[in-house]
Amino acid sequence: MPKKYVVHLSGEEREQLENIVSKGGANVRQIRRAHTLLLSDAGKTDEEIANLLHITTVTVAETRKYWCADRLSRNLVDRPKPGRKRKMDGKQEAFLVALACSDAPEGREHWPLRMLPDKLLELGVIDAPVSYETVRDRLQKNELKPWLKQQWCIPTGGADFVWRMEDVLDLYAEPFKPCLPVVCFDERPCILRADTRPSLPMKPGRRTRQDYEYERRGTCNLFMFFQPLAGWRQTIVTAQRRKEDFAECMRELVNVHFPYAEKIRVVLDNLNTRSPSSLYEAFEPAEARRILNKLELHFTPKHGSWLNMVEIELPVLVNQCLKQRNPDRYTLQRESTAWETIRNAQKATVNWRFGVTDARVKLERLYPKIQS
Repeated sequence: MPKKYVVHLSGEEREQLENIVSKGGANVRQIRRAHTLLLSDAGKTDEEIANLLHITTVTVAETRKYWCADRLSRNLVDRPKPGRKRKMDGKQEAFLVALACSDAPEGREHWPLRMLPDKLLELGVIDAPVSYETVRDRLQKNELKPWLKQQWCIPTGGADFVWRMEDVLDLYAEPFKPCLPVVCFDERPCILRADTRPSLPMKPGRRTRQDYEYERRGTCNLFMFFQPLAGWRQTIVTAQRRKEDFAECMRELVNVHFPYAEKIRVVLDNLNTRSPSSLYEAFEPAEARRILNKLELHFTPKHGSWLNMVEIELPVLVNQCLKQRNPDRYTLQRESTAWETIRNAQKATVNWRFGVTDARVKLERLYPKIQS
């Protein structure tokens, strides 16, 4: 039976197809169609072409048909296909986004994906039910994940916030002065845990295996001093975080680490123990006054502890050292001391690039509005 669609290529068409095959740059479908048309023009049957190109005879026949009907462009590219009709139009999608961003129903922390389609149907936004997968796809397109929540310290702003912030930022902008060191101070709680079974060491092709069960042995507290411009830090492990522990840290800072400094500028946040009165509760008045005369305390704003550079150094300690199980305070102090020794030898520091000028531009909303 004679073919209904017979391919007869002109010299220009043959040259164009040979360029597609030989020069590269085209996708697989274009190259396969070019081969099919060239072989068909050479007199090969559909079965022979299918065997040579490892395709079906139906594909060969369809390629000839589309070429002869001029439905394929000269670059052998398919025309755009309309695809399926969208289940939700732009207005319905906008309503979905607004619903997902609204308060969750009672008894739910957030809007579950499987409840949103029913709610849209109940409100009459859509006429027919849609799957929760359609809802998930529309929310993902708008980068919305109702089941995730990010915790953040939201400052209230105002004059008290900005003067404390600019006070700390001005301190960071000063050049290094050995007689006037700037030291950041903070602490974090630590859980003491001991293994109940020995771990299996790492082997080629197998990770270290640690039993999920452990013995909890209470908690302790880890203080840290951090001098960014010198690349120095010091950790102190205590049983608790009391006013007396804070006072002892300040005395060690004055007597041991900076005995010859004129003033030690200490950046710290507003915990209830961080007060000059703590030294009077721990020491005799003369001793407390002597220590305070060597200190110059700079408090970060409330909800502004991110201005304390030690808040950047503490996560480094956690990620590099404290993720392992430490059964007691002695082990925790030994591990943290080994870590700080390496960091101090490297002179590791923080590249702080946020100043008063940046704050007045980026955090303009936190500054009080002056009435003319």
